[in-house]
Amino acid sequence: MTPDLEAAIHRNVADALAEDLGSGDLTAKLIDADDVSGARIIARQALVLAGQPWVDEVFRQLGAEIMIDWYVADGQTAEIDDVICKLVGNTRALLSGERTALNFLQTLSATATQTAAFVAAIDGTQARVLDTRKTLPGLRLAQKYAVRVGGGHNHRVGLFDAILIKENHIKSADGITKAMSAAVQKNDSVLIEVEVESLNELREALDAGAKRILLDNFPIKMLKDAVAINAGHGDGSAELEASGNITLETIRRVAETGVDYISTGALTKNVNAIDLSMLFRID
Repeated sequence: MTPDLEAAIHRNVADALAEDLGSGDLTAKLIDADDVSGARIIARQALVLAGQPWVDEVFRQLGAEIMIDWYVADGQTAEIDDVICKLVGNTRALLSGERTALNFLQTLSATATQTAAFVAAIDGTQARVLDTRKTLPGLRLAQKYAVRVGGGHNHRVGLFDAILIKENHIKSADGITKAMSAAVQKNDSVLIEVEVESLNELREALDAGAKRILLDNFPIKMLKDAVAINAGHGDGSAELEASGNITLETIRRVAETGVDYISTGALTKNVNAIDLSMLFRID
């Protein structure tokens, strides 16, 4: 848990509670202010859990002493009808925080569950699964956390911590060689990656000294050729990343070509929220 992630959790939760509560939870005020209840969050489908820190923060920001006993930790699996956690505390706070807590948990668990499926699909290969910047606005660090929980790896966080020279950058800089030269001169302390769309561009990127190359929408045959060309470049070889139209059905074949990384936006943008319920205990 880095300071940046801790700050993001606080900000995510504060924004979500402000959006939901506004000037106050009118329905929760129907309940006696001193009433205490228990509740359980239950899985309605199989999942890999992610989002526990966000749930904890929801009830912390509501200012109530809600005790949460987690039975499933982030990164662990749960099956249908498993109890994820039990909560005990002020009834109004439990009611007011219910939807916000579940929204975070169902969204981040969806990303972790999706990631775990992609990781499992390439088990035994050398390739690593990477995320992208195709995340829900405002939840970049949250979803990247969920990717790690699911066994995946993070690509750059944003435009500030690595260089990815893409098609439009290459056109604007008048070619891969000139773009690579400018990148090295100005930012030699960060990851520099260049995107290529053909084997000729791959050769140019290797000759320009690229150490990480993104192979954009290469079919399987071209990926195999790219791996062979890269290997034949000797000491000037690079790490290769495949990207574009990666699905659960295709990722194994991509990994078996010998690439080092496979990046896909499906981990964070093509997810369906996990089905969860919070049920109050009635004694």
